[in-house]
Amino acid sequence: MSKKQVFNPYLPAGEYVPDGEPHLFDGRVYVYGSHDRFGGKAFCMNDYVCWSAPENDLTDWRMEGVIYRKSQDPDNPKGKKCLYAPDVCRGPDGRYYLYYAFDFWGKIGVAVCDTPAGRYEFLGYVHHPDGTPLGRAKGDKFQFDPGVYVEGDDVYLYTGFCPKGFPFNIMLGGRINRGGAMVTLLDRDMLTVRRAPRTIARGIYDSAGTPYEGHEFFEAASMRKIGEKYYFIYSSYLGHELCYAVGDSPDGDFEFGGTLVSIGDVGLRGIKGVKDAANFTGNTHGSVVCAGGKYYVFYHRQTNRHCYARQACAERITVLPDGSIPQAEVTSCGLGDAPLGGIGEYGARIACNLTCPAGGKFYSIFRGREGKRPYFTQSAPDYEYADGQGDEPYQYIANMRDGAQAGFKYFDLSRTHTVTVTVRGKARGRIVVSLSPDASPSAVIPVELNSREWTETDAASLSGELTEKSALFFRFEGEGRIDFLSFRLG
Repeated sequence: MSKKQVFNPYLPAGEYVPDGEPHLFDGRVYVYGSHDRFGGKAFCMNDYVCWSAPENDLTDWRMEGVIYRKSQDPDNPKGKKCLYAPDVCRGPDGRYYLYYAFDFWGKIGVAVCDTPAGRYEFLGYVHHPDGTPLGRAKGDKFQFDPGVYVEGDDVYLYTGFCPKGFPFNIMLGGRINRGGAMVTLLDRDMLTVRRAPRTIARGIYDSAGTPYEGHEFFEAASMRKIGEKYYFIYSSYLGHELCYAVGDSPDGDFEFGGTLVSIGDVGLRGIKGVKDAANFTGNTHGSVVCAGGKYYVFYHRQTNRHCYARQACAERITVLPDGSIPQAEVTSCGLGDAPLGGIGEYGARIACNLTCPAGGKFYSIFRGREGKRPYFTQSAPDYEYADGQGDEPYQYIANMRDGAQAGFKYFDLSRTHTVTVTVRGKARGRIVVSLSPDASPSAVIPVELNSREWTETDAASLSGELTEKSALFFRFEGEGRIDFLSFRLG
């Protein structure tokens, strides 16, 4: 593989940084997110880390280390609460401010640092002028998933969580904001409420008959400015998609714009929902950044059959002259400026499509059984980047049974002649390689396995209309099941 290629997920195999908020500071893109633990039993069990890359080379990601630990918050000295999705801004004073919330805690913490990816120190909680934390005063709504945007001396805090029904109405003590997403204006101290929260985007309770209907605000508030317009980015009630709404000011009313990306490409190519989605879905969270004059949307995908091990992905997007943004297709090449090279070895972990005859599935907080569906997983326990010890684990696709298919987009196959796969398992049949999910075979690879050891097959000739932008789909047909580690193009 070329050293200068970048894939989805764009971070190393053992890293799980969902909820990514990308920001451009002084020529580098910094991604701030929560931090899942592979094999964890809850969301966001690890401390916050940061990754960054030069804005003109998004193949060159660098681990900046742990920037904030759970135990640094004075209300969480034993680190028992988990750090949920954060955001970072550069304040009017030039320092960097990290906004966060623990679990379903209902108030917003703030930490500060002199550099974008240094070690943040606890500053305080967002509070009303009388000192009462925002979210705890009478009449306050539940505070969750902070996004922050600074313009001049004005600091805008975006929050909100808009579920419906049991058990959330009990969990949140009646503090659900039935109106939708909220914005709160803060003072220059980055903590004190200057103007009380107001609703700016509709949730499930208040969407009927509006453009938001079917794509209501649920969580993951984020703000960006593109041109002269303000784009409010959020995760919809569907969960698997990021949407956007457009307004004329940071705190104005926002008109629904459309879907930026869906983990399963729902809304593209006639895909109508989770059952026929191009990938297994779950919640997603992210935002947009302009780097090197190009726009990208950052989001996350699910692995390991549940929503507690999520990985960072990104796609190129296009802002049209009228300000609209067409929905991005999920791909394997993501941040790359061109399709992946047609010569080399690629991990199965970079599949952007994963389907099977049993249909799609939305991963929830409950761990699914293996059943008939394939899934992304990992070879070893969570790799602790914080101390840098141990070998980096590898990922693969497990449990591919008859009809299971992994799709990869896109490659320059104009000079490609052969394909091999590395698999293991107990199975008898064949792997059919095609250029689209339902196309006739471009290669057929016989499979007869009874081993836990990874085995590379013989090379098969690849035929068909092999272009400078081609997809590849690998479908297992036969008895038993296989695990899929990688494939080699030659």
